[in-house]
Amino acid sequence: MPGLGRPGSALLIIGLAPGLRGANATGRPFTGDHSGALLQAALSDTGIVVSAPPETGHGRMIACRITNAVRCAPPGNRPTAAEAAACRRFVAAELAAVPERGVVLAVGRLAHGAVLAALGIRPGSAPFGHGAVHVLPGDHRLVDSYHCSRLNTSTGRLTPKMLADVLRLAARLARHARGMESPGQGSTSGR
Repeated sequence: MPGLGRPGSALLIIGLAPGLRGANATGRPFTGDHSGALLQAALSDTGIVVSAPPETGHGRMIACRITNAVRCAPPGNRPTAAEAAACRRFVAAELAAVPERGVVLAVGRLAHGAVLAALGIRPGSAPFGHGAVHVLPGDHRLVDSYHCSRLNTSTGRLTPKMLADVLRLAARLARHARGMESPGQGSTSGR
């Protein structure tokens, strides 16, 4: 499954993998399931995505791109290390397009690990933690969020406010990068 939004955007959101009943069915990352609805609502609430029509679940994205660490729906909805390794080249290509001082938001521990692996960074040097910010090569920032899965939200590990707060942090950091637009300055389509 390809990413959604303009390649080279100042904010790159990387999730886990296409959900079987969500993105795998719709062909768009974070669309059609609980995780997608929660992320799309937070993107809209923070102004990263504007004018999201309910029937599509996606609006116009403001200098943002969304993709997954694993590009296909994994059996049992849980990607294996081998699947993540097979998709590492896609993650590396997405990261290479992020402009200087751009931000990568890893939605979940697996996405965090995929970013580090694609850049050849030891996991221990940038431990995962919700709201953590790590400096990457190219003066990029890696911001972590718990995954917006039904399990994490039903147990209170991640609330809509926590997700919106981490998105605001990522957007604020990305505004310092080349190419970050505000809603009043223009927008890109969600293609």
